[in-house]
Amino acid sequence: MLYRLKDMGYEAHLVGGGVRDLLLGREPKDFDVATDATPEQVKEVFRNCRLIGRRFRLAHVRFGGEIIEVATFRAGQPVEDQGEHQTDNGMLLRDNVYGNIEEDALRRDFTVNALYYNIRDFSVIDYANGMQDLRDGLLRLMGDPETRYREDPVRMLRAARFSAKLGFRIEPATEAPMHALADLLAEVPAARLFEEVLKLFLSGHAVGSFEKLRQHGLFGQLFPDTEAALATQEHEFPHTLVLKGLENTDARVTEGKPVTPAFLFAVLLWEPVRLRWLALQGDGVAPYAALHAATGDILDRQLTRVSIPRRFSTPMREIWTLQSRFVHTKGKRPHRLAAHPRFRAAYDFLLLRVAAGEADPELAQWWTDFQGSGDAPAAEPEASDAPRKSRRRRGGRRRRKPDSGGGD
Repeated sequence: MLYRLKDMGYEAHLVGGGVRDLLLGREPKDFDVATDATPEQVKEVFRNCRLIGRRFRLAHVRFGGEIIEVATFRAGQPVEDQGEHQTDNGMLLRDNVYGNIEEDALRRDFTVNALYYNIRDFSVIDYANGMQDLRDGLLRLMGDPETRYREDPVRMLRAARFSAKLGFRIEPATEAPMHALADLLAEVPAARLFEEVLKLFLSGHAVGSFEKLRQHGLFGQLFPDTEAALATQEHEFPHTLVLKGLENTDARVTEGKPVTPAFLFAVLLWEPVRLRWLALQGDGVAPYAALHAATGDILDRQLTRVSIPRRFSTPMREIWTLQSRFVHTKGKRPHRLAAHPRFRAAYDFLLLRVAAGEADPELAQWWTDFQGSGDAPAAEPEASDAPRKSRRRRGGRRRRKPDSGGGD
Protein backbone atom coordinates (compact mmCIF):
# COMPACT_ATOMS: atom_id res chain seq x y z
CA MET A 1 0.00 0.00 0.00
CA LEU A 2 2.73 2.47 0.95
CA TYR A 3 4.69 1.68 -2.19
CA ARG A 4 1.64 2.09 -4.41
CA LEU A 5 0.95 5.54 -2.95
CA LYS A 6 4.65 6.40 -3.39
CA ASP A 7 4.60 5.17 -6.99
CA MET A 8 1.62 7.44 -7.64
CA GLY A 9 3.66 10.41 -6.43
CA TYR A 10 2.29 10.74 -2.91
CA GLU A 11 4.07 10.83 0.41
CA ALA A 12 2.94 8.00 2.70
CA HIS A 13 4.19 6.65 6.03
CA LEU A 14 3.26 4.19 8.71
CA VAL A 15 2.42 6.18 11.80
CA GLY A 16 1.28 5.94 15.40
CA GLY A 17 0.87 2.89 17.58
CA GLY A 18 2.04 0.42 14.94
CA VAL A 19 5.42 2.16 14.65
CA ARG A 20 5.65 2.56 18.43
CA ASP A 21 4.96 -1.10 19.07
CA LEU A 22 7.43 -2.28 16.43
CA LEU A 23 10.15 -0.16 18.02
CA LEU A 24 9.29 -1.69 21.41
CA GLY A 25 9.51 -5.21 19.97
CA ARG A 26 5.76 -5.78 20.29
CA GLU A 27 3.42 -7.13 17.66
CA PRO A 28 1.23 -4.26 16.42
CA LYS A 29 -2.50 -4.78 16.63
CA ASP A 30 -3.07 -2.74 13.49
CA PHE A 31 -1.36 -0.25 11.19
CA ASP A 32 -2.30 3.31 10.28
CA VAL A 33 -1.05 5.25 7.29
CA ALA A 34 -0.63 9.01 7.00
CA THR A 35 -0.30 10.62 3.57
CA ASP A 36 -0.44 13.91 1.71
CA ALA A 37 -3.05 12.40 -0.64
CA THR A 38 -6.60 13.55 0.01
CA PRO A 39 -9.22 10.90 0.81
CA GLU A 40 -10.62 11.24 -2.69
CA GLN A 41 -7.16 10.71 -4.18
CA VAL A 42 -6.64 7.63 -2.00
CA LYS A 43 -9.94 6.27 -3.30
CA GLU A 44 -8.71 6.78 -6.87
CA VAL A 45 -5.59 4.71 -6.10
CA PHE A 46 -7.41 1.87 -4.30
CA ARG A 47 -10.68 0.57 -5.68
CA ASN A 48 -11.31 -1.41 -2.47
CA CYS A 49 -11.48 1.84 -0.50
CA ARG A 50 -14.34 3.33 1.50
CA LEU A 51 -14.44 6.90 2.78
CA ILE A 52 -15.83 7.46 6.25
CA GLY A 53 -16.32 10.43 8.56
CA ARG A 54 -18.00 13.77 8.21
CA ARG A 55 -15.98 16.25 10.25
CA PHE A 56 -12.73 14.76 9.01
CA ARG A 57 -12.77 12.17 6.25
CA LEU A 58 -10.70 9.00 6.45
CA ALA A 59 -10.04 6.28 3.90
CA HIS A 60 -10.47 2.64 4.90
CA VAL A 61 -8.63 0.36 2.50
CA ARG A 62 -9.17 -3.38 2.63
CA PHE A 63 -5.80 -5.14 2.46
CA GLY A 64 -6.13 -8.91 2.59
CA GLY A 65 -8.30 -9.64 5.59
CA GLU A 66 -7.43 -6.34 7.28
CA ILE A 67 -8.66 -2.79 6.98
CA ILE A 68 -5.91 -0.15 6.89
CA GLU A 69 -6.91 3.35 7.96
CA VAL A 70 -5.41 6.04 5.76
CA ALA A 71 -5.54 9.63 7.00
CA THR A 72 -4.51 12.77 5.19
CA PHE A 73 -1.95 14.91 7.05
CA ARG A 74 -3.76 17.31 9.35
CA ALA A 75 -2.78 20.69 10.76
CA GLY A 76 -3.78 22.88 13.65
CA GLN A 77 -5.26 26.28 12.86
CA PRO A 78 -4.76 29.67 14.40
CA VAL A 79 -7.50 30.27 16.94
CA GLU A 80 -9.01 33.12 14.89
CA ASP A 81 -9.48 30.75 11.93
CA GLN A 82 -10.68 27.65 13.68
CA GLY A 83 -14.36 28.10 14.16
CA GLU A 84 -13.48 27.12 17.74
CA HIS A 85 -16.05 27.23 20.50
CA GLN A 86 -16.43 25.91 24.00
CA THR A 87 -19.05 23.86 25.77
CA ASP A 88 -20.39 25.10 29.08
CA ASN A 89 -17.62 23.39 31.05
CA GLY A 90 -14.79 24.56 28.81
CA MET A 91 -14.34 21.64 26.42
CA LEU A 92 -12.83 23.00 23.19
CA LEU A 93 -14.36 22.07 19.85
CA ARG A 94 -12.38 22.63 16.67
CA ASP A 95 -12.59 21.78 13.02
CA ASN A 96 -9.72 19.94 11.29
CA VAL A 97 -7.85 21.02 8.16
CA TYR A 98 -5.24 19.36 5.98
CA GLY A 99 -1.56 20.12 6.48
CA ASN A 100 1.94 18.72 5.97
CA ILE A 101 3.71 15.93 7.83
CA GLU A 102 5.33 18.19 10.43
CA GLU A 103 2.01 19.85 11.22
CA ASP A 104 0.39 16.43 11.39
CA ALA A 105 3.00 15.20 13.87
CA LEU A 106 2.65 18.20 16.16
CA ARG A 107 -1.12 17.85 16.46
CA ARG A 108 -1.04 14.17 17.54
CA ASP A 109 -1.65 13.25 21.18
CA PHE A 110 1.47 11.63 22.67
CA THR A 111 5.04 11.96 21.50
CA VAL A 112 5.49 8.18 21.26
CA ASN A 113 2.51 8.08 18.89
CA ALA A 114 3.96 10.77 16.62
CA LEU A 115 6.60 8.59 14.94
CA TYR A 116 6.52 7.99 11.17
CA TYR A 117 8.21 5.14 9.33
CA ASN A 118 9.61 6.30 6.00
CA ILE A 119 9.81 3.58 3.34
CA ARG A 120 12.05 5.70 1.10
CA ASP A 121 15.08 5.24 3.35
CA PHE A 122 13.67 2.96 6.11
CA SER A 123 14.08 5.67 8.73
CA VAL A 124 11.88 6.90 11.56
CA ILE A 125 10.78 10.52 11.32
CA ASP A 126 10.51 12.14 14.75
CA TYR A 127 9.44 15.76 15.18
CA ALA A 128 8.57 15.58 18.90
CA ASN A 129 11.43 13.74 20.63
CA GLY A 130 9.25 10.65 20.73
CA MET A 131 12.19 8.29 20.33
CA GLN A 132 13.78 9.59 23.52
CA ASP A 133 10.49 9.30 25.41
CA LEU A 134 10.17 5.76 24.07
CA ARG A 135 13.61 4.90 25.43
CA ASP A 136 12.78 6.58 28.76
CA GLY A 137 9.42 4.83 29.10
CA LEU A 138 7.67 8.20 29.35
CA LEU A 139 4.17 9.10 28.16
CA ARG A 140 4.15 12.80 27.28
CA LEU A 141 1.25 14.75 25.83
CA MET A 142 2.19 17.11 23.03
CA GLY A 143 1.38 20.77 23.55
CA ASP A 144 -0.24 22.28 26.63
CA PRO A 145 -1.86 19.37 28.51
CA GLU A 146 -4.90 21.29 29.76
CA THR A 147 -5.65 22.61 26.29
CA ARG A 148 -5.22 19.18 24.72
CA TYR A 149 -7.51 17.56 27.31
CA ARG A 150 -10.14 20.23 26.74
CA GLU A 151 -9.93 19.59 23.00
CA ASP A 152 -10.66 15.91 23.63
CA PRO A 153 -11.17 14.60 27.19
CA VAL A 154 -10.79 11.02 25.93
CA ARG A 155 -7.06 11.74 25.84
CA MET A 156 -7.11 11.29 29.63
CA LEU A 157 -8.46 7.76 29.18
CA ARG A 158 -5.85 7.12 26.51
CA ALA A 159 -3.11 8.27 28.87
CA ALA A 160 -4.31 5.78 31.49
CA ARG A 161 -4.61 3.00 28.90
CA PHE A 162 -1.22 3.52 27.27
CA SER A 163 0.46 3.85 30.66
CA ALA A 164 -1.03 0.50 31.70
CA LYS A 165 -0.38 -1.19 28.36
CA LEU A 166 3.19 0.00 27.85
CA GLY A 167 4.24 0.18 31.49
CA PHE A 168 5.22 3.82 30.92
CA ARG A 169 5.26 6.63 33.48
CA ILE A 170 2.96 9.55 32.73
CA GLU A 171 5.07 12.71 32.49
CA PRO A 172 4.27 15.04 35.45
CA ALA A 173 2.90 17.93 33.37
CA THR A 174 0.73 15.48 31.42
CA GLU A 175 -0.53 13.94 34.64
CA ALA A 176 -1.14 17.11 36.65
CA PRO A 177 -4.48 18.35 35.15
CA MET A 178 -6.22 14.97 34.98
CA HIS A 179 -8.00 15.04 38.34
CA ALA A 180 -9.25 18.59 37.85
CA LEU A 181 -10.47 17.98 34.29
CA ALA A 182 -11.93 14.48 34.78
CA ASP A 183 -15.50 15.81 34.75
CA LEU A 184 -15.00 16.87 31.12
CA LEU A 185 -15.70 13.21 30.28
CA ALA A 186 -19.37 13.96 30.96
CA GLU A 187 -19.36 15.88 27.65
CA VAL A 188 -18.20 12.84 25.66
CA PRO A 189 -20.98 10.83 23.96
CA ALA A 190 -21.85 7.69 25.92
CA ALA A 191 -21.45 5.54 22.80
CA ARG A 192 -17.86 6.72 22.33
CA LEU A 193 -17.09 5.98 25.98
CA PHE A 194 -18.40 2.43 25.50
CA GLU A 195 -15.75 1.88 22.83
CA GLU A 196 -13.08 3.37 25.09
CA VAL A 197 -14.13 1.09 27.98
CA LEU A 198 -13.68 -1.95 25.72
CA LYS A 199 -10.17 -0.78 24.81
CA LEU A 200 -9.34 -0.21 28.47
CA PHE A 201 -10.61 -3.53 29.79
CA LEU A 202 -10.59 -6.06 26.95
CA SER A 203 -7.06 -5.62 25.61
CA GLY A 204 -5.13 -7.69 28.15
CA HIS A 205 -4.24 -4.96 30.66
CA ALA A 206 -7.55 -4.46 32.45
CA VAL A 207 -6.14 -4.53 35.99
CA GLY A 208 -3.51 -1.89 35.20
CA SER A 209 -6.07 0.28 33.41
CA PHE A 210 -8.46 0.03 36.36
CA GLU A 211 -5.76 1.10 38.78
CA LYS A 212 -4.66 4.02 36.58
CA LEU A 213 -8.24 5.19 36.12
CA ARG A 214 -8.87 5.21 39.86
CA GLN A 215 -5.52 6.86 40.57
CA HIS A 216 -6.39 9.80 38.34
CA GLY A 217 -10.06 10.18 39.29
CA LEU A 218 -11.34 8.90 35.94
CA PHE A 219 -13.04 5.63 36.89
CA GLY A 220 -15.79 7.44 38.78
CA GLN A 221 -16.63 9.43 35.66
CA LEU A 222 -17.27 6.17 33.80
CA PHE A 223 -18.83 4.12 36.62
CA PRO A 224 -19.95 6.55 39.34
CA ASP A 225 -22.08 4.05 41.30
CA THR A 226 -19.28 1.48 41.32
CA GLU A 227 -16.71 4.06 42.39
CA ALA A 228 -18.95 5.13 45.28
CA ALA A 229 -19.23 1.52 46.45
CA LEU A 230 -15.49 0.87 46.14
CA ALA A 231 -14.58 4.10 47.92
CA THR A 232 -16.56 3.10 51.02
CA GLN A 233 -15.66 -0.62 51.00
CA GLU A 234 -12.15 -0.61 49.59
CA HIS A 235 -10.84 -3.66 51.47
CA GLU A 236 -13.90 -5.88 51.30
CA PHE A 237 -15.31 -8.11 48.60
CA PRO A 238 -16.57 -5.44 46.13
CA HIS A 239 -13.00 -4.41 45.34
CA THR A 240 -11.88 -8.04 45.33
CA LEU A 241 -14.63 -9.09 42.95
CA VAL A 242 -13.78 -6.37 40.44
CA LEU A 243 -10.06 -7.17 40.60
CA LYS A 244 -10.59 -10.92 40.27
CA GLY A 245 -12.95 -10.39 37.36
CA LEU A 246 -10.43 -8.16 35.58
CA GLU A 247 -7.56 -10.56 36.35
CA ASN A 248 -9.52 -13.40 34.76
CA THR A 249 -10.27 -11.21 31.75
CA ASP A 250 -6.57 -10.42 31.30
CA ALA A 251 -5.71 -14.10 31.59
CA ARG A 252 -8.24 -15.05 28.92
CA VAL A 253 -6.95 -12.38 26.53
CA THR A 254 -3.38 -13.59 27.09
CA GLU A 255 -4.44 -17.18 26.39
CA GLY A 256 -6.33 -16.17 23.24
CA LYS A 257 -9.70 -17.11 24.71
CA PRO A 258 -12.88 -15.18 23.95
CA VAL A 259 -14.07 -12.45 26.28
CA THR A 260 -17.42 -10.72 26.33
CA PRO A 261 -18.44 -7.18 27.24
CA ALA A 262 -21.58 -8.60 28.90
CA PHE A 263 -19.56 -10.37 31.59
CA LEU A 264 -17.18 -7.42 31.96
CA PHE A 265 -20.01 -4.97 32.64
CA ALA A 266 -21.70 -7.49 34.94
CA VAL A 267 -18.51 -7.50 37.03
CA LEU A 268 -18.03 -3.73 37.01
CA LEU A 269 -21.62 -2.91 37.98
CA TRP A 270 -22.49 -5.79 40.30
CA GLU A 271 -21.80 -4.07 43.61
CA PRO A 272 -24.20 -1.15 43.07
CA VAL A 273 -26.78 -3.65 41.82
CA ARG A 274 -26.26 -5.79 44.92
CA LEU A 275 -26.60 -2.83 47.29
CA ARG A 276 -29.79 -1.69 45.56
CA TRP A 277 -31.10 -5.27 45.68
CA LEU A 278 -30.56 -5.43 49.44
CA ALA A 279 -32.17 -2.02 49.94
CA LEU A 280 -35.30 -3.05 48.03
CA GLN A 281 -35.57 -6.27 50.01
CA GLY A 282 -35.30 -4.18 53.16
CA ASP A 283 -38.34 -2.29 51.91
CA GLY A 284 -40.27 -5.55 51.68
CA VAL A 285 -39.82 -6.41 47.99
CA ALA A 286 -39.48 -10.14 47.25
CA PRO A 287 -35.89 -11.18 46.41
CA TYR A 288 -36.30 -11.96 42.70
CA ALA A 289 -38.47 -8.89 42.06
CA ALA A 290 -36.04 -6.75 44.03
CA LEU A 291 -33.09 -7.98 41.98
CA HIS A 292 -34.95 -7.41 38.72
CA ALA A 293 -35.81 -3.86 39.78
CA ALA A 294 -32.26 -3.19 41.00
CA THR A 295 -30.76 -4.18 37.65
CA GLY A 296 -33.07 -1.76 35.86
CA ASP A 297 -32.35 1.10 38.26
CA ILE A 298 -28.55 0.79 38.06
CA LEU A 299 -28.49 0.17 34.32
CA ASP A 300 -30.63 3.25 33.65
CA ARG A 301 -28.20 5.36 35.68
CA GLN A 302 -25.16 3.82 34.03
CA LEU A 303 -26.40 4.43 30.49
CA THR A 304 -26.19 8.18 31.04
CA ARG A 305 -22.38 7.76 31.32
CA VAL A 306 -21.41 4.78 29.19
CA SER A 307 -23.82 3.24 26.73
CA ILE A 308 -24.15 -0.54 26.65
CA PRO A 309 -25.73 -1.96 23.49
CA ARG A 310 -28.72 -4.21 24.05
CA ARG A 311 -26.85 -7.23 22.71
CA PHE A 312 -24.64 -6.94 25.81
CA SER A 313 -26.99 -5.41 28.36
CA THR A 314 -29.58 -8.18 27.96
CA PRO A 315 -27.20 -11.08 28.81
CA MET A 316 -25.62 -8.93 31.51
CA ARG A 317 -29.00 -8.49 33.22
CA GLU A 318 -29.67 -12.21 32.90
CA ILE A 319 -26.32 -13.02 34.55
CA TRP A 320 -27.39 -10.82 37.47
CA THR A 321 -31.00 -11.94 37.82
CA LEU A 322 -30.09 -15.62 37.71
CA GLN A 323 -27.99 -15.15 40.87
CA SER A 324 -31.14 -15.15 43.03
CA ARG A 325 -32.19 -18.51 41.59
CA PHE A 326 -29.07 -20.41 42.67
CA VAL A 327 -30.41 -20.68 46.23
CA HIS A 328 -33.18 -23.02 45.00
CA THR A 329 -31.69 -26.51 45.02
CA LYS A 330 -34.84 -28.60 45.49
CA GLY A 331 -37.27 -30.17 43.06
CA LYS A 332 -37.26 -29.17 39.41
CA ARG A 333 -35.85 -25.69 39.88
CA PRO A 334 -32.18 -26.68 39.49
CA HIS A 335 -32.97 -28.47 36.24
CA ARG A 336 -34.83 -25.47 34.85
CA LEU A 337 -31.99 -23.14 35.81
CA ALA A 338 -29.32 -25.41 34.33
CA ALA A 339 -31.22 -25.43 31.04
CA HIS A 340 -31.21 -21.64 30.82
CA PRO A 341 -29.07 -20.41 27.89
CA ARG A 342 -27.25 -17.98 30.21
CA PHE A 343 -26.63 -20.56 32.96
CA ARG A 344 -22.93 -21.04 32.23
CA ALA A 345 -22.17 -17.33 32.47
CA ALA A 346 -24.29 -16.99 35.61
CA TYR A 347 -22.55 -19.98 37.19
CA ASP A 348 -19.14 -18.47 36.41
CA PHE A 349 -20.34 -15.26 38.01
CA LEU A 350 -21.43 -17.17 41.11
CA LEU A 351 -17.93 -18.66 41.36
CA LEU A 352 -16.46 -15.17 41.07
CA ARG A 353 -18.68 -14.00 43.92
CA VAL A 354 -17.47 -16.95 46.00
CA ALA A 355 -13.83 -16.17 45.22
CA ALA A 356 -14.44 -12.59 46.38
CA GLY A 357 -15.94 -13.78 49.65
CA GLU A 358 -19.48 -12.63 48.90
CA ALA A 359 -21.36 -15.86 48.13
CA ASP A 360 -21.57 -19.20 49.96
CA PRO A 361 -18.86 -21.67 48.84
CA GLU A 362 -21.06 -24.62 49.75
CA LEU A 363 -23.78 -23.36 47.41
CA ALA A 364 -21.31 -23.08 44.56
CA GLN A 365 -20.00 -26.56 45.32
CA TRP A 366 -23.54 -27.92 45.23
CA TRP A 367 -23.98 -26.54 41.71
CA THR A 368 -20.60 -27.88 40.64
CA ASP A 369 -21.60 -31.34 41.89
CA PHE A 370 -25.03 -31.07 40.31
CA GLN A 371 -23.55 -30.40 36.89
CA GLY A 372 -21.20 -33.37 37.24
CA SER A 373 -23.87 -35.76 38.48
CA GLY A 374 -25.29 -36.48 35.05
CA ASP A 375 -28.71 -35.20 36.14
CA ALA A 376 -28.31 -31.63 34.94
CA PRO A 377 -29.58 -30.81 31.46
CA ALA A 378 -26.98 -29.46 29.08
CA ALA A 379 -27.46 -25.77 28.45
CA GLU A 380 -27.05 -24.88 24.81
CA PRO A 381 -23.53 -23.42 24.41
CA GLU A 382 -23.24 -19.84 23.26
CA ALA A 383 -21.07 -18.68 20.42
CA SER A 384 -18.28 -17.23 22.55
CA ASP A 385 -18.24 -19.84 25.31
CA ALA A 386 -14.74 -21.10 25.99
CA PRO A 387 -14.04 -24.83 26.51
CA ARG A 388 -15.04 -25.81 30.02
CA LYS A 389 -11.71 -27.30 31.04
CA SER A 390 -12.44 -27.60 34.73
CA ARG A 391 -16.07 -28.62 34.58
CA ARG A 392 -16.37 -31.70 36.82
CA ARG A 393 -16.85 -34.97 34.96
CA ARG A 394 -19.11 -37.74 36.20
CA GLY A 395 -17.68 -39.01 39.48
CA GLY A 396 -15.08 -37.17 41.52
CA ARG A 397 -15.24 -33.65 42.96
CA ARG A 398 -13.58 -30.63 41.51
CA ARG A 399 -14.02 -26.96 42.13
CA ARG A 400 -13.90 -24.53 39.21
CA LYS A 401 -12.15 -21.23 39.09
CA PRO A 402 -14.29 -18.29 38.03
CA ASP A 403 -14.24 -17.68 34.29
CA SER A 404 -14.71 -14.17 32.98
CA GLY A 405 -15.62 -15.32 29.48
CA GLY A 406 -18.79 -17.26 30.16
CA GLY A 407 -21.83 -16.14 28.24
CA ASP A 408 -22.61 -14.26 25.12
